[in-house]
Amino acid sequence: MAESAAPAGQDAQGPAAGAATAIGAAPAADPSPVETGGPTLLEVLRELDTGPRGLTEAQAEQRLARHGGNVLPARQEASWPRLFVRSARDPFTAVLLCLGLVSAVVCAWGTASVILLLVAVSCVLRATGEHRADRSTAALRELVATTATVLRRAEEDAPPTSRELPVDELVPGDVIRLAPGDLVPADVRLLRAGGLTVHQSALTGESAPVPKSADDTPRGTDGAVPVPVVPGAFQQPQWCFQGSSVASGSATAVVTATGARTRFATAHGPTATDREPSAFDRSVHGVSWILIRFMLLTPPLVLMANAALRDRGLETLPFAVAVAVGLTPEMLPVLVTTCLARGATLLARTHGVIVKRLPALHDVGAVDVLCLDKTGTLTRDRPVVHRSLGPDGQAEPAVLHWAAVNAWWTLQLADLPEPDALDEAVLDTADEDALLAYDGVAAVPFDPVRRLATAVVRAPGRLGVHTLVVKGDVRAVLERCALTDEQRERLHAHAGRHADDGLRVLAVATAERPARTRGYTPADERGLTFRGLITLRDALAPTAADALQVLTDRGVAVKVLTGDHPGTAARACRDLGIPLTGTDVLDVGGTDTLTDGELSGLAARTTVFARCTPEHKARIIQALRSAGHTVGFLGDGVNDLPALRAADVGIAPRDAADVARESADVVLARKDLTGVAHAVRAGRHASGNIATYLRVTLSSNFGNVIAMLSAGLLLPFLPMLPAQVLTQNLCFDAAQLAFAQDRPPAAVLRRPTVLRPRDLLRFIVGFGVLNAVADLATFVVLALALHGLGPGGDEAVFHSGWFTENLLTQALVMVLLRAGGHGARGRRPGPVAWAAIALAVIGLVVPPSPLGPALGLRPLPVLYYALLTAVLALYAAGLLVARARYSRGRGVSVRSGRR
Repeated sequence: MAESAAPAGQDAQGPAAGAATAIGAAPAADPSPVETGGPTLLEVLRELDTGPRGLTEAQAEQRLARHGGNVLPARQEASWPRLFVRSARDPFTAVLLCLGLVSAVVCAWGTASVILLLVAVSCVLRATGEHRADRSTAALRELVATTATVLRRAEEDAPPTSRELPVDELVPGDVIRLAPGDLVPADVRLLRAGGLTVHQSALTGESAPVPKSADDTPRGTDGAVPVPVVPGAFQQPQWCFQGSSVASGSATAVVTATGARTRFATAHGPTATDREPSAFDRSVHGVSWILIRFMLLTPPLVLMANAALRDRGLETLPFAVAVAVGLTPEMLPVLVTTCLARGATLLARTHGVIVKRLPALHDVGAVDVLCLDKTGTLTRDRPVVHRSLGPDGQAEPAVLHWAAVNAWWTLQLADLPEPDALDEAVLDTADEDALLAYDGVAAVPFDPVRRLATAVVRAPGRLGVHTLVVKGDVRAVLERCALTDEQRERLHAHAGRHADDGLRVLAVATAERPARTRGYTPADERGLTFRGLITLRDALAPTAADALQVLTDRGVAVKVLTGDHPGTAARACRDLGIPLTGTDVLDVGGTDTLTDGELSGLAARTTVFARCTPEHKARIIQALRSAGHTVGFLGDGVNDLPALRAADVGIAPRDAADVARESADVVLARKDLTGVAHAVRAGRHASGNIATYLRVTLSSNFGNVIAMLSAGLLLPFLPMLPAQVLTQNLCFDAAQLAFAQDRPPAAVLRRPTVLRPRDLLRFIVGFGVLNAVADLATFVVLALALHGLGPGGDEAVFHSGWFTENLLTQALVMVLLRAGGHGARGRRPGPVAWAAIALAVIGLVVPPSPLGPALGLRPLPVLYYALLTAVLALYAAGLLVARARYSRGRGVSVRSGRR
């Protein structure tokens, strides 16, 4: 029945290819050395010291004591305290911790308390979010059976008896029986099999049931039909692995590996390879080093300048520390965590997408290349009929009719539990009444050796005549037809052209025989009349085309990494509207000799990578990352682990294999590109707000530091008291929290958002200098408007004037340098606009308020506000001009591909 083995073209999947290599070979002590090609059955039995009759009870007890129970190794999720400590190792948090400790050393207890409180809040938020995600993705080991049918003997000479045993009592050497619906309880080598097919998608990603047999012949076909690439042990039909399930047929097998020695358990164990830093990690480290350099440089400069020019030494140390703190975006860890946690919560609530590692949400927003497999993502896990062709290559509906007759009566007469994917596609197009008009006589079901299935029926009104309807692999059917060699080769070439175009092909033939009572056998499949071909294509995922368009509009290039035949993958892409040329499709078999640099250039130009093994996928992703791309990978099989770990962000659907889901950073509700598009939007939303906060805060802080250093050299007193610096920073930082609630404009969501340290540094310097110019202009205003107010008044008035000006300029910066450069949309101010208004009000109200004297501030004359308005107007105009120039330069960078 499962003729899908011959007309394959099923996606291996790209995920599947070479799962044996992906999860690593079993330990050397494993009594079952499953390798590519593998040992013969006799060698396996000899090495296991067993036989077809199974083990004795005494032998089983000894082996259970030696090898242990057949249970998966336990996995421990990180506890909340461990996640809290891990959050404290974040570079941004480490910078603040250092500043907090320095503040405590110089007895600036207020500054130290505020900083340490912010660190604690950030760590609590991050640990809580990631702990919640871990609990959301925790799942039972549903792929492990609970009982198994085992042959055991009481004594050496006693006959074997069959009984049910808990799977944890299985040992290497046990002989078990498998039936439809059974879960394979351990790694086994088949002794006997009849019509056996298994689902091993959890291990390899293959969507269709895989034929298995006890012989030593690898899977394969004649080459006329696309064949998935499943190298290694999974290619060998005589092996079945824990995590698989029996789709049809029955078998007897010997257990070769149990417990932690199975391939499924190996994949669930600790991972040997460490992941490379993601896009967020690289950005965080880059920005952190910028801050560290500035902070290490600032206090010594302040101390040396005051000691040299003003003869003020260590008494200026608290001020120097305050300046360093003023340069630091204290709220950054809190705001980053809040933005990411808020985006992750909305994703989980509205779209069922779980972000397991909060920084991964930024990575999703930064993705500009998304790598994925084909089956289940672009196409569904089933084929559909494409065309029904006669011997002359023209459309012929009768061929599809005979194919449906074969599928229906084979299903009914061979006692198969369900039709395979190809038969189901054929039956979906059939008229059930027309099928029931026939009387079923007999069936010879599909098997991997013959690669075809035969149904024998009695047609209406044809008494005394039986019709044999044969369907299956093209070459296998043509060999049994009454054709000349020339006709056979012509038809085979015709089928091959369809296969090269990415279609799966079935051949259909019939023959009439005199009615008889004895049964039919494969020997009767001779002298057939060739009826024609049925071509099938992959059913497209209903949301794939729209999701691909959304991703393309948002600047995400999609690359297909599949174990499938190039023609099959290209066909699916063309059906979905992905434009392809001859150079866009690559069979990766020829890339093994390329250097990493050569592969990077090739990967950038290629859209479809066919016949991928897990190693190919990981290497392609690494090549794309080395070229400067931020890469996401969507996979669901055990064999996808190398690629999931190689990508900046690994994505898996909720129904993926446990180990793939546990290794992923983002878990989708289902394998659907729409979920990825939602995650990209949420990631860019959060990242856009974080980037805006950094630009606004750091540029404003940098300008203030320059102005403070200049004022410290020009004035006979400190330009601002430490308490005033702290109060100003607290007000500004509190206002900046509004960015976590902001909604960036659509322009921010149309391109990947990456925190690039060099770009950020240029922005900080450019706009920081502009901010410093405004501060220095304020000094002039203060000199003109406030000088001569009385003895001792200059210092307090200067502090008051600069305090007000700083908060007003920072309010302007928040509105004018917001992501996209636009203020609140519509008639109502947004959260950022309201926060800026509140900040401006504080700057105007605090100096004349009762709180002013406590901070060393005093009321200001009206003339100052008039002159300050002029300064602020000029500053706003300068910001608008600089922002326009920055946006134009950034737009060129985007179009030229440098962003």
